[in-house]
Amino acid sequence: MIKVLHVIDSLDLGGAQTVLINLARFRDRSKIVMEVAPMHGRGVFTDALENEGVRVHQLSRGKLPPGYALALPQLLLREKFDVVHFHLFGSNWIGKPLAALCGQRVLVNHDHCNDRMRADNPLAAWIDAATNCLSSHIYAVSRSTRDDIIAREHLDPSRVTFLANGVDTKAFAPADSAWRLAARKELGLAADALVVAGLGRLHPQKNWLLFLKIAARFPKVVFVIAGTGPEEAVLRNTIEEDKLTNVQLVGFRDSRTILAAADIFLLTSDYEGTPMTLLEAMSSALPCVVSAVDGCQEILGDGCGGVTARPGDVDDFVEKLRPYTESAELRQRKGEGGRQKVEASFDARAQAKEVEALYEKLLTSEK
Repeated sequence: MIKVLHVIDSLDLGGAQTVLINLARFRDRSKIVMEVAPMHGRGVFTDALENEGVRVHQLSRGKLPPGYALALPQLLLREKFDVVHFHLFGSNWIGKPLAALCGQRVLVNHDHCNDRMRADNPLAAWIDAATNCLSSHIYAVSRSTRDDIIAREHLDPSRVTFLANGVDTKAFAPADSAWRLAARKELGLAADALVVAGLGRLHPQKNWLLFLKIAARFPKVVFVIAGTGPEEAVLRNTIEEDKLTNVQLVGFRDSRTILAAADIFLLTSDYEGTPMTLLEAMSSALPCVVSAVDGCQEILGDGCGGVTARPGDVDDFVEKLRPYTESAELRQRKGEGGRQKVEASFDARAQAKEVEALYEKLLTSEK
């Protein structure tokens, strides 16, 4: 058996957390023992992991005081893990050096996003490069993310693997009419409304204010935002001040419910890796209109499943979205194309197998 500890900043809403759920759900339970250590708090995904038989170690109640600085070494020395797999910046920058000091040999870094912080902040770029020197291997969720960190950090390309995110295609299936009506009833949406959905953290990265500007240009279309995060109050105030009566902010919801109720998926992010919400929407056979950034461009650049728009450009988004609001045939055709693409190239089962094969390879090389 291979005993693996996944260390992640938190188990709050986010794509990295969804990747973690899928790795837990589709792991080979005959050879992988999986445990998870969020650096602070339990978060909304804790129960889902525990339901998959994963032991969750809460290292600290919050970011401050930093109890994880002591709790993580204690956990590593006590439990003797074969592999420690790190997700997001906090775990990579703090948890990985602590694991190395504890003598942990196999350290995997999962780079989930081509984050602007590294480009805009020299200190962040330096820390990222320094801690990546400790990595046995690095996963990048988009080709652009892989190319960026190799070029910026002068890494050996053989140490960095592009691994696209995967989606549970059985859970995220096209909604039948009964499911669609039930989802709309739960959300308080009219059965005959045209619904555009947005999913994810309410964070500046996602440029939700652009989402609202687009919604203002389609007053007869219902726009639904599902998620939680630091921008929630700003978004609620903007919706009220601009009298955007066609926008609903519904908080944290099961994404399958949101996608079942929707006709179109809209993603306005300024930067991304390979967003799980995009893959989930495509798997649900929704046509997608998304920012032409990083993994989004890689997935939809060929027009199969939807269309991309220039990041931050409200006029271009409106132009790209309008045909989808006017044509049910276009929505159906693009939605079916997206579903086929996800089934062929972005299945979470294949992703889990590839990760487990890497663990075996790394452990063999350490012997």
